[in-house]
Amino acid sequence: MTSTTVRIGLIGAGGIAGAHVAGYKRNPETITFAAVADPVRANAEARAEGTAAAIYADYATMLAEADIDAVDICLPHHLHKDAIVAAARAGKHILCEKPLCVTREEADEVSAAVAESGVTLMCAHNQLFLPAVAKAKELIDSGALGRLYEVRTTDSFFNDFDASTMGWRAHTATSGGGELIDTGYHPTYLLLHLAGAAPVEVVAMLATHRLSFMEGEDSANVMVRFDNGVIGTLATSWAYQPADGTEKFSAVGERGALTSDGTTLTFRRRGEAEATVFDLEPVHEFGEELAHFARSILDGTRPLHTEKEGIAVLGIILGAYESARTGTVAAVARPAVATAG
Repeated sequence: MTSTTVRIGLIGAGGIAGAHVAGYKRNPETITFAAVADPVRANAEARAEGTAAAIYADYATMLAEADIDAVDICLPHHLHKDAIVAAARAGKHILCEKPLCVTREEADEVSAAVAESGVTLMCAHNQLFLPAVAKAKELIDSGALGRLYEVRTTDSFFNDFDASTMGWRAHTATSGGGELIDTGYHPTYLLLHLAGAAPVEVVAMLATHRLSFMEGEDSANVMVRFDNGVIGTLATSWAYQPADGTEKFSAVGERGALTSDGTTLTFRRRGEAEATVFDLEPVHEFGEELAHFARSILDGTRPLHTEKEGIAVLGIILGAYESARTGTVAAVARPAVATAG
């Protein structure tokens, strides 16, 4: 690239796209919002308001005509794979909202398309950019906890959707499942990130506590074994607000433990009476996420989570669905190996 900014074309102008556009605006030195594609013109115009972004009715035309270096995919889940493959074949770098895609077959197509094109794909895993997460990862990787034993993550809230407002998320054909593959994707990628290893097997229990109009689950509890011996546990729900004091994440190792509510981080070494509390400055998660994406493109560096981690997260979730369906411990399928050329 010869430009000093990454020229981004936004694909999909729905709800989450607003947070991404806010992220662009926080990074004018590295990002130019150049184009937006959405079949609902009013939505595209709302996202482009106050900018010079060109508006397109579909992303195929945008990929062919717009002066862009990268795309930012903010579509419903079942549309992610086709947009990723089209963008990769057009030679555009890719930021994709979660989930990366919804089936193992789609994951293989994504992996092959990215490998063949040589573009950079970054998964939009915004919670990785929370300062508490970054500090926890620093402590774990430094060896402060010693050998890691256990990681827990939680992401639950009272979802006030009803049958008339939930839209495509209510249907497994378009969402890929239920709450676990949607909001539950966040604690899954956080679990993967903190465990620092490949998932091997998974066991899950799913439930529909309250949102009975959904085809999929509204709650899930999942356990994962990683290949470094770490056991991960996650809880996630749209049915309820978690009990007071429930951690956002925690980790336990041979030398100590850490826990966080998502804002502060507390670390205690084994045998020490006093804990260290890190009171961290808040950030705009999407601003940090977009800054990281732009710098990865401009500097040619690897993003925190590429398609490799996105496929690993999907593997955990699909394994959880298999476990719940069969009542067994399910193996996490390894992705097919993609080669360029």
